[in-house]
Amino acid sequence: MKYIVVLGDGMADEEIEALGNKTPLAYASTPEMDRLSKMSEIGMVHTIPDGMKPGSDTANLAVLGYNPKVYYSGRSPLEALSIGVPMKETDIALRCNIVTLSEENVPFEEKRILDHSSGEISTEDCAVLLEAVRKELETEVYRFYVGTSYRHCLIWENGSVVELTPPHDVLGQVIGQYLPEDEALARMMKRSYDILVNHPLNIERKKKGLNPANCCWFWGAGTKPGLDSFEKKTGKRGMMVSAVDLLKGIAVGAGMGVCQVEGANGGLHTNYEGKVEAALKALLEDGYDFAYIHVEAPDEMGHQGSVEKKVQAIEYLDGRVIKPLTEKLDREGIDYRLLVLPDHPTPIRVRTHTADSVPYMLYDSTAPLAKDWIYNEKTGRDSGKSVEQGYQLIEHLFHKQ
Repeated sequence: MKYIVVLGDGMADEEIEALGNKTPLAYASTPEMDRLSKMSEIGMVHTIPDGMKPGSDTANLAVLGYNPKVYYSGRSPLEALSIGVPMKETDIALRCNIVTLSEENVPFEEKRILDHSSGEISTEDCAVLLEAVRKELETEVYRFYVGTSYRHCLIWENGSVVELTPPHDVLGQVIGQYLPEDEALARMMKRSYDILVNHPLNIERKKKGLNPANCCWFWGAGTKPGLDSFEKKTGKRGMMVSAVDLLKGIAVGAGMGVCQVEGANGGLHTNYEGKVEAALKALLEDGYDFAYIHVEAPDEMGHQGSVEKKVQAIEYLDGRVIKPLTEKLDREGIDYRLLVLPDHPTPIRVRTHTADSVPYMLYDSTAPLAKDWIYNEKTGRDSGKSVEQGYQLIEHLFHKQ
């Protein structure tokens, strides 16, 4: 038996008038999920523990079977693991987004944050900009490391776990009240804007109509993580397939394998087919029992507030991930259990994460059910089935409950 999670990050949403009062998941054309749903268990799962912030970090830890209240030490340390950043017990890791701020002639504190991803800037371009920042701002206390796309890492030696605001939570807002209370971090953010605003690469981006990547934004502070071995915990040898450093970092910390898929960038136009190929290779050729295929695109489109692109991301997930995956497994006669779900909602209305429960669909190729329903949020709520402790859902996938 093989086990697969296909996770559409931020896929869950609210009903939207422009979609005929349907959610993007209910509205999207998803023939493969529709087919599977009629043979699957559908329910709701609460991935965000009460009192914790609704992040992809806490949610994906839960989906992988780790109780966030026990294992969570911050988002950025998990990302640091992914890119091989050496961390001491006294180090603090922070996410360093390269964001787009407004460039009108007002004090720095009165500028607005326009884009948390700088137009999904490439890793190559962003590395050039981060190097310019590093030359001016890096010290023995503060060290910068290149990650993926707009997502990078700052290590603060002997630092503190300070409260910081995720940039995607305050899009369109004046930044003053959201700047770090720590004076050194706030100074570095302001100085980074001065370094980047007229950088030649950003001048070229603006000529091309692209968002400039003109400021570092620090958030997600945390200490060195300590996760138990996934294999020892579950008895399953697992492989992570994701473009996102956070997910790769969780996998590294849990002792799982990590695939590097060329062209996988965490955006709408990622290498969906390459992800499926990597997962199938792990399962069918390399002896892995479990594959976790993470697709970031629905979440990114939710943050952008694009209804059309979020629907498109869900359709890509269905047609370019789930369909070729199941077709290959069925053709090869492989027994498998497939769990499809989001980690959290990223509603178009608010353009950030919420802590609401999300719908899941569990299909067993050896024991198909006979149902007359379609996988979406309403079906999940109406099913009457709910997993209140999200970290227990994987035990259900593995037949342990």
